[in-house]
Amino acid sequence: MSVHEDLEWLDQTEAEFGDLAGAVQESTGIERRDFLFWSLVTAAASTFGFGSRVLAQAPTAAARAPQEPLPMLGNGEPVAWTFQPYPGGTGALMEKLIHEHGAAAFQRSTFTVAPWIGPVPASPDEIAFLPAHRLSALIHAHKITSTQLTKIYLERMKRLDPTLLCAVTIMEEPALAEAARADAELKAGKSRGPLHGIPYGVKDLFSTKGTRTTWGSKDYENRVIDDDAEVVVRLRNAGAVLMAKLATGLFATGDQWYRGRTNNPWDIRRGSSGSSAGPSSATAAGCVAFGIGTETSGSIVSPARECGLSALRPTFGRVSRYGGMVLAWSQDRVGPICRSIEDCAMVFNVIHGSDPKDPGTVTTPFRFDPNIKLASVRLGVDANAPKEFVDKLRELGATPKEIGPRPQWQSGGVNGVEYAAAFDSYVQAKAKELGIDLASIPEPQPGAGRGAGGAGGPRGDPGNPTGMAALTRWAPGRFPRAMDFVQQQRRRYILISQMAELLKDFDMYVPAGTGPGQWDVGLHAQTGHPCAVVPFKFESPPAGRGGGGGRGGADTTAGRAAAEPVVYNPQPICAVLAGNLYNDDKILSVANQYQTHTSWHLKHPAL
Repeated sequence: MSVHEDLEWLDQTEAEFGDLAGAVQESTGIERRDFLFWSLVTAAASTFGFGSRVLAQAPTAAARAPQEPLPMLGNGEPVAWTFQPYPGGTGALMEKLIHEHGAAAFQRSTFTVAPWIGPVPASPDEIAFLPAHRLSALIHAHKITSTQLTKIYLERMKRLDPTLLCAVTIMEEPALAEAARADAELKAGKSRGPLHGIPYGVKDLFSTKGTRTTWGSKDYENRVIDDDAEVVVRLRNAGAVLMAKLATGLFATGDQWYRGRTNNPWDIRRGSSGSSAGPSSATAAGCVAFGIGTETSGSIVSPARECGLSALRPTFGRVSRYGGMVLAWSQDRVGPICRSIEDCAMVFNVIHGSDPKDPGTVTTPFRFDPNIKLASVRLGVDANAPKEFVDKLRELGATPKEIGPRPQWQSGGVNGVEYAAAFDSYVQAKAKELGIDLASIPEPQPGAGRGAGGAGGPRGDPGNPTGMAALTRWAPGRFPRAMDFVQQQRRRYILISQMAELLKDFDMYVPAGTGPGQWDVGLHAQTGHPCAVVPFKFESPPAGRGGGGGRGGADTTAGRAAAEPVVYNPQPICAVLAGNLYNDDKILSVANQYQTHTSWHLKHPAL
């Protein structure tokens, strides 16, 4: 019996036995509905087995009383609690850092770029595909200006975006103005650091003054949020040049948005994956020097893998999310998507650190070591980790030890609660626009995925759903009981404690396989652990099937038979280095050693 049926049964019983309840109220003072409720639930719980749910969810007398409506919450207001991935809590973490490092633990390190040596590439395409730290060396050696570099990227972006659909807004005039300022400062002898004059793009989940912020949604196609996200402010202060707002899948899901699918530069028959679809596609295509993406559960790792890039998904809380769209307060993270690991370290050194506007942030040491000795690293390896990658690390001095199985996480169907809460204002506004009573949205059936909701009818496409489909994507998170959600978070604490015990003797480990489903992505979404994505070989991805459209964006060429295999173009294949909490610097240092002695990351698509 459903909750609604339970309460209807209670109303019927009250009508039939109202006289008895009234007599009880006169003799005892107990409100007659409360008398009926407690008496009948006690009997029903033991006799029929359904009253316990009424007990858990029936409104109290205070809740039934008329109340003034509370102000509507938007998407960005923080919650009163903050997820802490360190099992002992943030206070214990701070004491540990002070004991180990003193006040230096909270000071930003200096990032040094090796000077440019040798001739300058003559071709604009060659320049466009240089890693960002090499572009920095060129600019600081006065071999190229920021304006020249920005024009190279703007030309490529305008030429390739119609094919890739990687950009939401190309910010030509503001970018050229910022580049001119960077050039003037360098001419006057002022450098803001290694990112000075470097053009980049940011995922269109982040607000930027004067430029639209769409979240991949047709509903917000023309919206301008008059604020700058903290990550945009930090990069501007470091001299970087923002030249584009880059595509995200609708509300940070996949690679489909209202203009279509963002495509993979290595093979445009494939999607770029998502939801950091635009930053990955544009960076791989040489349309920006680097991109800024976000991840809730795989949205940096998956598109970086699909586009053959180097990327960092940081430890939870290391980069401010202020000014970015919220999907889940306890899972969202911000990180760099680049063409080399050294680029990731260079960008992360600027953007990491606490921010009072994001209560989930902390400052912990970041000391990138390009000369790290791999023999000093406590490296774990899954039994099914990519052999080529592990063998090279061993050749470079690592002494890997097999790591045991990771603890298993069972979501219990309540992970979507944060998503639903974050988008409640959108859902209510959309329901009003469509004339839909939210009470009519059916409760999802067991096993139904996000967005199923039990509603029939046309659903539109993944980037632009229609009617009820725009609402039911959030439906699963609107129904779990509060107690179920709290209990699941208590189990989550057990999970992070189990991971701490498993990794107490490791600095990092190499998970199994080469695909996100094998990289402990879902586990790390719950525990907050960091990872670096690293290309380690070059070959064709596994063959797909025509007419598909899965997470990786299978070929959808019209007329291709659904059963016909699709052979994809060769591209870099990636592995992952997963770090212990706050070991972002160590995993980048080890990955950089790998790239110093290999060249997979230097390959780029022909466009």
